[in-house]
Amino acid sequence: MRTTRVLAAASVVALAATLGACAPDDGVPTLTWYINPDDGGQARIAAACTDAADGAYRIETSLLPRDAASQREQLARRLAAGDTSLDIMSLDPPFIPELAEPGFLDDVPGELQNTDGIVQGAVDSASWGGELVTVPFWANTQLLWYRQSVVEAAGLDMSQPVTWDDIIAVAEEQDLRLGVQGALAESLTVWINALVASAGGEILKNPEAPADELELGLDSDAGRAAAEIIHRIGADGLGGPGLPTADENANMNLFQGEQGSFMVNWPFVWPAMTGADPAIADDLGWAVYPRVDADKPAAPPVGGINLGVGAFSKNPDLAWQAVECIVQPENQSQYFVTDGNPPSNAAAYDDPRVQEEFPMADTIRESLDLGVPRPQTPYYNEISIGLQRTWHPPAAVNPDTTPRTSSEFILAVLRGERLL
Repeated sequence: MRTTRVLAAASVVALAATLGACAPDDGVPTLTWYINPDDGGQARIAAACTDAADGAYRIETSLLPRDAASQREQLARRLAAGDTSLDIMSLDPPFIPELAEPGFLDDVPGELQNTDGIVQGAVDSASWGGELVTVPFWANTQLLWYRQSVVEAAGLDMSQPVTWDDIIAVAEEQDLRLGVQGALAESLTVWINALVASAGGEILKNPEAPADELELGLDSDAGRAAAEIIHRIGADGLGGPGLPTADENANMNLFQGEQGSFMVNWPFVWPAMTGADPAIADDLGWAVYPRVDADKPAAPPVGGINLGVGAFSKNPDLAWQAVECIVQPENQSQYFVTDGNPPSNAAAYDDPRVQEEFPMADTIRESLDLGVPRPQTPYYNEISIGLQRTWHPPAAVNPDTTPRTSSEFILAVLRGERLL
């Protein structure tokens, strides 16, 4: 098992960082769980696991900022300061290597190392250095959503895998628009990574290498195939006039309009669209993410939240006991039903409540087993921002030059020769 590594600098200031929540003085250890914003589901799980602990511990939740970048910044700074209040943390997968590499995360105990029954995309996103460094909680993936009336008019068989070429051709023939995320934001990195991985490539070849030795895989056939798709959708206006600023919510609105056809998006759109427009809901279909190459399975995006325990926690053993309770399949299925966040445990998808509320649950589970995380590296922030700066706006992406110039820019940043 990986031994916990603690930075010497962190121990110097550890005494300055005791920001734990206040708790009743009844002798019961209080664990603080830092959570990302949701609809209250994590707080409800915390209360249920506190009850189940029968006095062994109590869990209090503390809310992190809404956006993932701010969550990363707050947690990284406090962990670097040796903050003992960081017992349990809800972590966005791309930032886990950055926290694991310097030893900010406690070792996952043996009883939680078993990944049987966990969707593969979640396992991959929870790991670093070939080891599980966090525990999968809920997972997320993008599906291909479509208007059934559109595919019927096109004669497209959605029971079989479809390609980006297929859906682009339908949109062109019917003068319709495609819902894709072209904004200068993390969502653009998600799209680029899914395209490169679906084409059989990878953005980062050697994720565990030092910054000045990292090798990128963008300047490749897979990178050029990804660039061709983004360029075509942008230059031909298939993403609509708002594509350079389009995020997931803008895509959903475009998809529900008169020119909606296909959309790649997260499962949150299902309750949002069915609640807003029953007519659209009746015309709504879903499938696994489009393929880049008809002969290669798609590599859908993977997101979600994994749970880590801070290396400086005063109660790491109790924290891991709490994590084990939090990730039980019944809690994951309940969380999916109440908050719309898909489980990482495959068995949770068989819950009748899940099947009723999310009829595409089996497709989500399949997608998560196919999914490929974004580049796992302590330097993820530099790589993601570098991609966004060089692949935006979509219409300006050039398959012949963008993959190469993007690689050169990102590598220069990592070597300290350029600034983001």
